[in-house]
Amino acid sequence: MRPLLALSKAIDQLNEKIGNICNLLVLIACLVSAGNAMIRYAFSYSSNGWLEAQWYMFAILVMFGASYTFKRNEHVRVEILYLMLSERGQLWLDLIGTLFFLIPACLLLAYLSWPFFYQAYAVGEMSGNAGGLLRWPIKFVIPSGFVMLALQGVSEVIKRIAALQGYVTIDAKYERPTQ
Repeated sequence: MRPLLALSKAIDQLNEKIGNICNLLVLIACLVSAGNAMIRYAFSYSSNGWLEAQWYMFAILVMFGASYTFKRNEHVRVEILYLMLSERGQLWLDLIGTLFFLIPACLLLAYLSWPFFYQAYAVGEMSGNAGGLLRWPIKFVIPSGFVMLALQGVSEVIKRIAALQGYVTIDAKYERPTQ
């Protein structure tokens, strides 16, 4: 179980770092948005590149923020049933839901979105707007975001199995296994 918990910790650390980058992107997106608005109204100048950069940052926040949010146990869940279960029941529900629904769905979506990215990459897709950005890099965010969410699901499955076997307990606030 120790090698699996080490893998889980590595996945958690990776998603924590990605989450910190996403937190910084929120600030950058706000600054770009405010700067863009000020320049547009003060100097009657607008740039499609900066507008698209805002959209790209938002896409990155959504796709990579999902795995960070899942890691921190701040995702949406129907807690009416969940709160009625014992701690062991909650662990089982998390385990079954993640193993049979979340991970397969994420891997399927990553697989299905790969051709969407690859086609854009193969042709060097650019924005149709004047001064727009390359499109293929942001399209790569879709399959990679789903892969990161699936990886975080693997980490959560490992932690739940370890908790059910008594190796660790789960800190409910941050989903960190404690020895």
